[in-house]
Amino acid sequence: MILAGKAQEGRENMREMELKYGCNPNQKPARIFLEGEKGLPIKVLSGRPGYINLLDAFNGWQLVRELKKATGLPAAASFKHVSPAGAAVGLPLDETLAKIYWVDDMGELSPLASAYARARGADRMSSFGDFISLSDVCDVDTAGLIKREVSDGVIAPGYEPEALKILKSKKNGNYCVIEMDPAYEPEAIERKQVFGVVFEQGRNDLEINNSLIANVVTRNKEIPDAAKTDLVISLITLKYTQSNSVCYAKGGQAIGIGAGQQSRVHCTRLAGQKADNWFLRQAPQVLNLKFADGIRRADRDNAIDVYIGEEYMDVLADGAWEKVFQEKPPVFTREEKRAWLGQMKDVALGSDAFFPFGDNIERAYKSGVKYIAQPGGSVRDDNVIETCDKYGIAMAFTGIRLFHH
Repeated sequence: MILAGKAQEGRENMREMELKYGCNPNQKPARIFLEGEKGLPIKVLSGRPGYINLLDAFNGWQLVRELKKATGLPAAASFKHVSPAGAAVGLPLDETLAKIYWVDDMGELSPLASAYARARGADRMSSFGDFISLSDVCDVDTAGLIKREVSDGVIAPGYEPEALKILKSKKNGNYCVIEMDPAYEPEAIERKQVFGVVFEQGRNDLEINNSLIANVVTRNKEIPDAAKTDLVISLITLKYTQSNSVCYAKGGQAIGIGAGQQSRVHCTRLAGQKADNWFLRQAPQVLNLKFADGIRRADRDNAIDVYIGEEYMDVLADGAWEKVFQEKPPVFTREEKRAWLGQMKDVALGSDAFFPFGDNIERAYKSGVKYIAQPGGSVRDDNVIETCDKYGIAMAFTGIRLFHH
């Protein structure tokens, strides 16, 4: 087994790494480095990571490390453009989830592989071409799953030899595989530069656990342990999501993340639509779709997205369905979708800042939200609480904002 601790010998003098370019090809030169004598906490085992790859890798590593610490379960995250498309812990998959995540042909997965299947599968459109973060040593099951997905790279604290061999064969040997030193801790003060000006702040080392959910301010005070875990998952995910952001979670995973919106209700709508799509994929109409032979995984995902959206009527009109399906699927009507979504229950929702209006709660309720964690502190808290009480939602005020930029 190749572990980060052993690899540390090879990176003691490696204080900087030259990159091909920065965020865009015109931004040169580019590098990452550590000041002082300390070496970089990573070792590149395959491929050549880029600037954005490493932003995703370091944010994702922090996220999964904290998920593992908070839950005791292996964790995985799927990152795109410095926000998670998905994050999850390693709970077993039922038959339906295995099918919608395209892993029903792989048998029983290891906990780590289950975590990545969940993280990748919740929003497969957004996860296409992701950078993967794993809390534990990458095993063969997880490597086999990664091998078949379109992805830019992976960071983990180590790799089983056979798993590393599988990953090194991806992209003709150019797949990016990074080993992270799990003992590495950054300095207490972090800095970045914008337009030549240096910004400095204390690192956000807030530990997120059940204690943040103790102050339940609604009439409904009941938050079961499973829901508390989902709320913690949502809050840890938000800690590494570009703000404004909200996160819907259920069953040990994020099912809808709304990131980087200027309006909070737009975050809630965006994430809610993603959560709805996650649940719609489990409807019999979608599970029974018969795809044309040889269609690729990404094309199946695209076809499902069109089928559960309003665009399907256009596809029927021009006959394009024949390129994707063996037979013409019946229309999944708006009424049928609403009836199916009415069965989505007990969803948890976290917000990185307070809800300023009750409209966020109204939208969240449409996606089955029963439990909420948010900082509180709005001048309209009473209105938000009243809206929760109208629907029997239990809401906790954490008192902690989780902005991330």
